[in-house]
Parts: sequence; structure tokens; C-alpha cells
Amino acid sequence: MNKLALLRTFVRVTEVNSFTLAAESLGLPRSTVSEQIRALERLLGTRLFNRTTRRMQATQDGALLYARSKDLLSGMDEIESLFRADDAELAGRLRVDLPTMMARRVIIPALPAFLARFPRLEVEISCTDRQVDLLREGFDCVMRIGALSDLDVVARAIGQLSMCNCASPDYLARHGVPSRLEDLAGHQLVHYVRNLGARSPGFEYERDGELHYQAMAGVVTVNNAEAYSAACLAGLGLIQVPAVGVSEHLAQGNLVTVLHPWQARAMPVSLLYARQQHVPRRVQAFMNWLTVLLASQVDPSRN
Repeated sequence: MNKLALLRTFVRVTEVNSFTLAAESLGLPRSTVSEQIRALERLLGTRLFNRTTRRMQATQDGALLYARSKDLLSGMDEIESLFRADDAELAGRLRVDLPTMMARRVIIPALPAFLARFPRLEVEISCTDRQVDLLREGFDCVMRIGALSDLDVVARAIGQLSMCNCASPDYLARHGVPSRLEDLAGHQLVHYVRNLGARSPGFEYERDGELHYQAMAGVVTVNNAEAYSAACLAGLGLIQVPAVGVSEHLAQGNLVTVLHPWQARAMPVSLLYARQQHVPRRVQAFMNWLTVLLASQVDPSRN
């Protein structure tokens, strides 16, 4: 009995919720798929699907087995491609976490070219602005913008994102255009924090290489990059954001840059991955592709 074959069939049935569709995609008779699922249930001593005349759905045990099977099969695909020189033969699943703004504006639009080069890879993308736990949450690679606090993972520096201060034309028409730090006393700041309830340090700027903050009023606090830009577009205050994230809005005149001499410190961009003796080739391929893709979006890292 080929247990890996049973698991591959089980995974496919779970993904399409149908014996018939799974059989078609696997090139097997429907009766074979049904028998393989029954054999797997007998082997494991548990029911994997709840079936009715209208639908089928994985049981709780089935859902657990699906997650474990995906990891196991991905690892087997990695082993099979370990000694193959052809990039197109790289196979398996990549689970990555990306900042929402960079994923939507830069990475996902370019992803078809990556998958065309590596057609046997599957990519699971988590988009969040929170600081995920790479090891506990099972990510192969995490892209992080900002300071790092992960001491038990490896970080590859990609570069830095230049920052700009922005406001909407409507906001500036109502509040005036600030030209000095002293002018900020009469302005609103859209506050950004990683966790709601935390206190925003205020307007950030560098002077003679040192970082400073100026407290500012503000009626809106967000913890998401897209909401941050949206609040600025709505005229709710100034924001300090990576220039790449608002380049379209600046080009279209929806946002205007202000206080050019007083920019926030550039934000480092890093790729994080687990410490291990052999980094899977599929992870290396993805990180190398990201590094090249982002080269035109970032400034070189400062030593």
C-alpha cells in the first residue's frame, strides 16, 4: 500500500470537495479514489469526510490530517528535487508572510512570472502588518519592514525604504501647508501603531543623524498600512509612509508631500527564515527572486 499516494488523493479530494473532480484531476477512476479514501480511513481508524447526497466536508480529524499532509507532501517534493539542477523541477509548497502594501503593489503583480519559472511550486501568501511568529506559525519566509526583534531566525537584509510625509490636497486647503516643525502644532497626524491601545510616539524626523519625535494631535489611530493611506486620502491628517506605498497617489495628485527636510528614518527591509543546516531550494529560489524584484524599490542598506 503506497501511503503517500493515499495522502495525495486525500489532499486533492479535500481541496475540491468531490471524489469525481479529484478523480478527473488525478487521472484516476472515481472508484479508485473512493477506495483509496476508504483505505486511508481504515489505516488511520477514523472518518475523514462527512458525506451526504448533496455535499461532502472534511471532519475535524480530516482537517487536521489535511494540514499535516500538505506539510509532509511538500517535504517529499523537496527531497525529490534536492539533486535536480533544473529550476523548473523545484516542487512543493511555499508559505510566506508579506506586508500588505508591498504584496498588493509590488510582489503579487509580479508573481505570475515567478510561477511560470517554477511551475511545480505552490505559494500560500499571508498578508498582514502584524509581526508574525515565523517558527510557531510555520512560515518558510517572512518579509519584514522595520526594526527586527527576532533573535532565533536568520535575517537577510534587502535594503531600505525611503519615507515621505504626505497629506491630501483637501486637508492642506483646510489646515495650510506646514513648512517648519513648529507648524505641526496646528496640524493633525494619523497615528499608526502595531497594536491598538499602544501610544503613538508622534511625528518622526532625523536631525544630524539622531532620531526625534514630536507629539501631535490626531483623532484617528490605525494598525494597518492600507487604512493608514486611506485615512490620509480622506483628509484626516498627515502620514509618514514609505514612498513606494503612495507613489501612485502622488503621481495622480491625490496626495502631496510636505516638510521635505524632515523625513522619518528609512525603514529596513528584511527576509526572515528559520535557522537550519539546509535551507530548502524552493525557499532559496523565492528569496532570491524577491531580492531581485525589490532591488528597484529599495535603497541600499546603510552599514
